[in-house]
Amino acid sequence: MKKLTTILFINFILIALHARAEDTKIVIYADSGKVNISRHIYGHFSEHLGRCIYDGVWVGADSEIPNINGYNKAVVEALKEIAIPNLRWPGGCFADTYHWQDGIGPREARPEIVNVHWGGVTENNSFGTHEFLEFCALLGCEPVICGNVGSGTVREMSEWVEYINSDALSPMTRLRKANSQDKPWKVRFWGVGNESWGCGGTMTADFYSDQLRRYGSFCRDYGDNKLFRIACGANVDDYNWTDVIMRDWHKTPGWLQGYMQGLSLHYYTVCHDWSQKGSAINFAEEDWFISLSKTYYMETLVTKHDSIMTRYDPDKKIALVVDEWGNWHDVEPGTNPGFLYQQNTLRDALVAAINLNIFNNHSDRVRMANIAQMVNVLQSVILTDSVQLVRTPTFYVFKLYKPHHDAKLLPYKIQTENYSMNNQSIPAVTASASRNAEGTIHLSLTNAFPDKKLTVNCDLRGVSISKVRGEIITGSAINSYNDFGKPEQVTIQPFKDARIQKNIVTVTLPARSVVMLELN
Repeated sequence: MKKLTTILFINFILIALHARAEDTKIVIYADSGKVNISRHIYGHFSEHLGRCIYDGVWVGADSEIPNINGYNKAVVEALKEIAIPNLRWPGGCFADTYHWQDGIGPREARPEIVNVHWGGVTENNSFGTHEFLEFCALLGCEPVICGNVGSGTVREMSEWVEYINSDALSPMTRLRKANSQDKPWKVRFWGVGNESWGCGGTMTADFYSDQLRRYGSFCRDYGDNKLFRIACGANVDDYNWTDVIMRDWHKTPGWLQGYMQGLSLHYYTVCHDWSQKGSAINFAEEDWFISLSKTYYMETLVTKHDSIMTRYDPDKKIALVVDEWGNWHDVEPGTNPGFLYQQNTLRDALVAAINLNIFNNHSDRVRMANIAQMVNVLQSVILTDSVQLVRTPTFYVFKLYKPHHDAKLLPYKIQTENYSMNNQSIPAVTASASRNAEGTIHLSLTNAFPDKKLTVNCDLRGVSISKVRGEIITGSAINSYNDFGKPEQVTIQPFKDARIQKNIVTVTLPARSVVMLELN
């Protein structure tokens, strides 16, 4: 009996040790941060596509929908909740068919055009430069304007910059003042074309590189406003494109290198393939796994593009700007296929959180990103239906991650088990950590398992921790979502399953969850 008891005791110890070995372990070097997580990583994207601008952002001053000078009041208030730092406009593919002078002056006199990329609908140009910049002012965010390289001219884009930014006396500033804007807006961020390898002109990397130098050189600084010019970057894993753009920038004499400050990257998470992407809300665990595994590919993309950029730019002067990212599902049944309207579930929240953790952890190179898109299109943070508004699960991730804005990135090491399916594996847990100006540490965590909670042991080095509080985003199912006229299924809730012992924070991380811890 004594021998049996001893054997059982030894087995118990071995089981306990095995269980602890499977725990996720994170060591955070809390006194070693060197770079800041730019708030501009948390940027957004608005295109003249479907119901993003019209019937989303812009309803018109005469609308029965409550508005602020034509802007949907509920949308403005919701976006202020997540403190969006920047907003990209007018596209997207639309940008390279957009001629900015069509969208200024009296609205009733503006010409109509056909939106050839998105549904073939008539675009009346009632939302143009002034409306966009006034919207950004309402939100307190910085504008990111994408210029027309595909069907426009160097002069057209140069004059747009002058119209918006110059305080001198010229035909463009006279035109601006005639349109009731006396002072320049001083817009810093300018995209030099969009997807020039595709809908922006089907260009080769070498041809676009020449165009970039022309356009970028004639987009001039005015006064003390220094432009941040964002070059069109690669389509997903086109590493040659990145190499050509960076090579040509590097061999340009230093005093002429000012035509580019950022290089973009576009990557969408598509569950199956572009012909049949899959439903946004009706999906199985296999679809959940595929979406998350494809999201992790962003880590590979950022790492490889960064390594190419570093060959030519070891000081990391040029930022990597991921200005289109997010889930792309099939449109909701019964909606216009060209409007790209899709619902948004807990799966989208995990995709957003994983991407943001990746961007945070690469913030020495990734200094801006823009989720696609802001309202009613693709992975939106907001859905609208007349006077109704839905804050999506993705919205709550952006709200949860606000403490990372401009905070100091903290390096860490992580050991986590894998989540596996169909002979593929992904890390079960992702994380990013930061310390703000007051010394408070924030740690964001994701658990990819749909039905398994995890124990996470966080060892904080170089700091003493005495208090922990947390918040969580999860739902009752992997496809939980928020809908019009119904109680929210996915929102931010208090999280209390974290405790401190000898400076180790032990977290019981629920299945299918995103958690933010505040450590003092």
